[in-house]
Amino acid sequence: MLTIVWDVDDVLNDLTREWFERAWLPANPACRLSYLDLTDNPPYSLLKVSLDEYLASLDAFRLANQMKDLSPVGEARKWFEQYGSKYRHIALTAVPLQCASASAGWVITHFGQWIRSFHFIPSRRAGESLPTYDLDKADFLRSWFAEAVLVDDREENVSAAREGGFRAWLMPRPWNSSNQNISDTFGELSRL
Repeated sequence: MLTIVWDVDDVLNDLTREWFERAWLPANPACRLSYLDLTDNPPYSLLKVSLDEYLASLDAFRLANQMKDLSPVGEARKWFEQYGSKYRHIALTAVPLQCASASAGWVITHFGQWIRSFHFIPSRRAGESLPTYDLDKADFLRSWFAEAVLVDDREENVSAAREGGFRAWLMPRPWNSSNQNISDTFGELSRL
């Protein structure tokens, strides 16, 4: 059975949009950007703050309510309900260690019927010293699977997976070059 490897943030949920609209904009009322203006990921330079300030704000949002208020992307939920049982699924995300349990809980709460395995590659934070097992998502895929499909919003992850011989889909977001919409992407996945 084919395994589909899912990024969590901005693929299964709308973390960046939710954080930007519910946390960043209220705390920074002078900001004149919209979510669609966030064409860089991470968007700290667009927000005119340091990377550490951006990450601190994002992490605080993740931890404030353990991500419980985040809804799944509607198209993702519909796809899983229709096609989820045809594949094996794992979550593979890059989050800081302090946020991994909140992310895992969110995945199990919303997609646990299908996603039975949660893996993460620690997104480094200042002052952390963690062992490195996998350099990136493609490295993880190579060490665990002979065949798998990756769905991610970061072009570098999709490119690295493809270079490693894996099929990969780029989830459309303002910061990547996908010319599809989310429904089209899930439509392609339904034809795997």
